[in-house]
Amino acid sequence: MVHEVEDFHGVYLLCSLNPRYKGRTYIGYTVNPNRRIKQHNAGSQAGGACRTSGRGPWEMALIIHGFPNNISALQFEWAWQNPDKCRRLRDAPVLKRRSETAFQHRWRIACLLLQVGPWYRFALTIRWLKQDYKLDFPTDLSAPLHMPVVFGPVISKTLQDKGISPKKRLKPLADEESALEEELNSIPRLIRNNRVCAVCHRKLEPNDKRLMCFLPNCQMVSHIICLANRFIGNAQTMDLIPIQGACPGCKQTLLWGDLVRHFRGCYQNLSQSATDNGQADQAAHWADEVHLSQV
Repeated sequence: MVHEVEDFHGVYLLCSLNPRYKGRTYIGYTVNPNRRIKQHNAGSQAGGACRTSGRGPWEMALIIHGFPNNISALQFEWAWQNPDKCRRLRDAPVLKRRSETAFQHRWRIACLLLQVGPWYRFALTIRWLKQDYKLDFPTDLSAPLHMPVVFGPVISKTLQDKGISPKKRLKPLADEESALEEELNSIPRLIRNNRVCAVCHRKLEPNDKRLMCFLPNCQMVSHIICLANRFIGNAQTMDLIPIQGACPGCKQTLLWGDLVRHFRGCYQNLSQSATDNGQADQAAHWADEVHLSQV
């Protein structure tokens, strides 16, 4: 099954299938994994990297996606490529071990990066595109509970497909008052005038920045600050950015990163089957249901 993901930002790991370059790996960033692997295999003249040109064919084994923007993804890419220079891994065992292959070493570094800030707070998905490459987390590390490990190919889908312009999609979160105002104006006046924050229960003013639950049949809307304080308070942590929390409306667990993605235009067409599947299988991570509902 192929998953579609909107507003895609991912960092991937390639493996060379060329016998002359057996064991060679490459780390890169992309907004379109299918296009990117074709560029790598076509050579630098077609847009592939110089380091992969002539050393293929290449296969994309792993991609970590769900970064909120290209900056955070590119920072992760650089740290993954240069663990010995990354100050966040200053005290971590980043040198390649004798018993490790290059691929195993790359995977262990990725596992270390997923344990440190800011990336450990993001709503990331760890996707193995080929099950033959799949490795478990090292025994001394554990997968972050809010990051699902999934399998199978993925297709990036731009928000422009849903009528949202690239200019508005790339606008920083702090500068999106006009987008919020347009969203508010699309709500019937009677509902708009009586809408209150689900956390503080104060009336929502036109210029208030808000987050909405994107799960089907949930009408929860809240001030961004109110919902952030609620999620952080429930977690009893001193961090400024929440990881996840229960929706005040439907009580389902929501990742903060995905609420922000919804704020930017993702997850607009979720079906009721997403929540039905979640109730049927409590062990399944709801982020998988989000992906499945977009296929």
